[in-house]
Amino acid sequence: MHLWISGFLAEDNEDDSLKYSLTVLPEFEQMVMDILGWKNLAAECDGELELTREQVRKISLALNEKLPMELDMFIGVRA
Repeated sequence: MHLWISGFLAEDNEDDSLKYSLTVLPEFEQMVMDILGWKNLAAECDGELELTREQVRKISLALNEKLPMELDMFIGVRA
């Protein structure tokens, strides 16, 4: 299992296609789970969580990866 971050245009936009996708590398998973307050991947594998702007900012810093702040961002666990 791994963490997957996705981004879409704002809800009121007719284009609901995926605009951003990132698989979190295993070495960064614990840092991201700490930001989210998650204990382990198995406990969080039931759907996706919409990220707040603050969570996106913190995850961006932890991953040293520029995440798009203009998109609605989600995170979930993938097999």
